[in-house]
Amino acid sequence: MASLKPFRNRAHAGRLLAQKLRRYANRDDVIVLALPRGGVPVAFEVADELLAPMDVFLVRKLGVPGHEELAMGAVATNGIRVINDDVVSSLRLDDRAIDSVTAKELAELKRREQAYRGNLPEPDVRGRTVILVDDGLATGSSMRAAVRALAAMQPAKIVVAVPLASPDACEMLAREADEVLCAVTPEPFYAVGFWYDDFSQTSDDDVRALLAKARTARRRTGVT
Repeated sequence: MASLKPFRNRAHAGRLLAQKLRRYANRDDVIVLALPRGGVPVAFEVADELLAPMDVFLVRKLGVPGHEELAMGAVATNGIRVINDDVVSSLRLDDRAIDSVTAKELAELKRREQAYRGNLPEPDVRGRTVILVDDGLATGSSMRAAVRALAAMQPAKIVVAVPLASPDACEMLAREADEVLCAVTPEPFYAVGFWYDDFSQTSDDDVRALLAKARTARRRTGVT
C-alpha cells in the first residue's frame, strides 16, 4: 500500500522542492544555504537541480532549561538571537537563564562550524540571492533567526524554501524574508517528522559527506 505522506525522505523532499525553485536555476548570483543538520540533504538536492553552490548556515534552538524540547528562541552563528517573548514571559524566565543557554548553544555552533567547514571560509553572501533551506518548519524560530542573521550580511534577496511548514510559521516568515516557499502547509500540522516516511536523524558525518559532494560537483561544473 502506498504511503499517504508527501515525502519518502529528505532527499525526495529536496527534489520536489527544487521543482518549485527552477526560476533560480543556472544563475551565478544564487547560493543555497542549509540549516543543519536535517536541512542539508534537502538543500543538496535543491542545489544540485539549480546548479548552485551549497553551504551551511548554522542556527541553534534555545531550549527552556529543564524542558529543552520547548523553544524559547534561537541563535545564529554570528550571534543574532531571536527570543519568543510569549514563552519567556509565560514561564517568567530571567535574562541570566536565557544568556546561559545562549552561551552554551553558541559554543555548539562554533564546534559545528569547525566540524562541517574546517578551515574553509564562510560563504560570501553580499549582493547574492540566498535560498535558505530546512527540512520543515514547526514554530519557525530557528529559520527566523537565520533570516535576521543573514540580513545583517547584506544579501540582495533572502528566499526561505522548505518542503513543509505549519501555516503559522509560513505566515510569520513571510514578514521576515523577501520570499517564502512552503511547498506543503498541512492542517493540523502535528510535527515535521510526521509527514516523512523516513525521518531518521542526519549525522555530522552525513553533513560533511554531502558538503564534500557538493563542493566536488561545484568544481566539476565550474559553479562558484
